Amino acid sequence: MTLIEILKQRKSVRAYLDQAVEKEKINAILDAARHAPSGVNTQPWQVAVVTGKAKQALQTKIETAFRAGNKGKADYQYYPTQWIEPYKSRRKDCGLLMYKTLKIERGDTERQQDQWAANYRAFDAPVMLLFFIDEHMQTGSYMDYGMFLQSVMLAAVDQGLATCPQASIADYPEIIKAELGYTDNRILLCGMALGYEDKNADVNSYRTGREDVESFTDFFD
Repeated sequence: MTLIEILKQRKSVRAYLDQAVEKEKINAILDAARHAPSGVNTQPWQVAVVTGKAKQALQTKIETAFRAGNKGKADYQYYPTQWIEPYKSRRKDCGLLMYKTLKIERGDTERQQDQWAANYRAFDAPVMLLFFIDEHMQTGSYMDYGMFLQSVMLAAVDQGLATCPQASIADYPEIIKAELGYTDNRILLCGMALGYEDKNADVNSYRTGREDVESFTDFFD
């Protein structure tokens, strides 16, 4: 595949096969992603690869907290505090498309909660990636990190794997840092599910839309 084909093939996958991911592939992905650019070569990324019993223990603690009504508190503000258009409508359409695909009705709070809880298991993917950054880093390093995360996801496609970047996992930094032994001076940015896509799962059958180039681009000749 060409790079453009990989870019177009990448999608957020929310159901995975019960198939272990080879450590060699994880290393290959991270080895490629480390070449992402960063301001003055700061390379602010710090990655935790969580699998097996460690993943099971961690996701159980997070899901238990979620189902007990503990909404958690992320280390930073990911979404806007007030939604405006067109972002408000895009957010709504994204959620409705998933629920429609899964045939989850608006009033079915139990199924909605179950679907949201799957976030905290990294959708049962065999690998949960967690991304940290030093608290002293500023906005530019967050931009750098975005390029690193995209590089991880594109390299995963190249290795025949699927991903889903997850801001939701960052809701529980205290649990995650305590479980993995990370200090409080690291900010948990997000998580990412990594594994082999279950192509027969309904939740993987839809694709969210993208705006045309003309809608967000101005050309000046």
